Amino acid sequence: MENQQTVYELVKKAKLLPLYTATDLTCLPVLEEILASHLPLVEVTFRSPLAGEAIQQLAASGRLTVGAGTVRTLKEAKIAVANGAKFIVSPAIVPEVIDYCLDQGIPIFPGTATPGDIQRATAYGLTIVKFFPADIYGGIKAIKALSGPFYDVSFLPTGGIDGSNVLEYLAHDQVIAVGGSFIISEAALKEDEQGTRQALVELVQLVNN
Repeated sequence: MENQQTVYELVKKAKLLPLYTATDLTCLPVLEEILASHLPLVEVTFRSPLAGEAIQQLAASGRLTVGAGTVRTLKEAKIAVANGAKFIVSPAIVPEVIDYCLDQGIPIFPGTATPGDIQRATAYGLTIVKFFPADIYGGIKAIKALSGPFYDVSFLPTGGIDGSNVLEYLAHDQVIAVGGSFIISEAALKEDEQGTRQALVELVQLVNN
């Protein structure tokens, strides 16, 4: 439980959860350096066969709290944890992944989009859920509506969030943080490393002012 609370507190304090897909491991040292200077954690997605190795490399130094995202199977969850992932994010309610995380004491952010999804998550005793894809399922308006019946649930929205609407999401009391690849990405690093650094600095300043 201590690990769970620590991760949740980190996410809430950071307000931003970078979602990163690694297709080139040579970018990881730069990614780690940039994030460690401004944010304490990163979600490495299983959208690439390099996910496990990327998690291992980023977790090795202990400078970042590394989690795994787009975890759709129990096998992926086990690979992630074996490589040092401290939390799991899934795109949907995946019972075997939730059961595994609860059994291992690993924080899990299950993906939800409907009242039914959220109700299923709360049946596991979970009070923090991912809301995805946020833009497609009504964005902040949907979260406000869902917060009525689910007044005891916090949301981590991702999908369609960027610098133009991030503050609107974070202004809601039940939004613990926002996630997405808009925070930092491999493509951006390769195209313009210095610009990516500056963009992250400005984004972090924006959400903390």
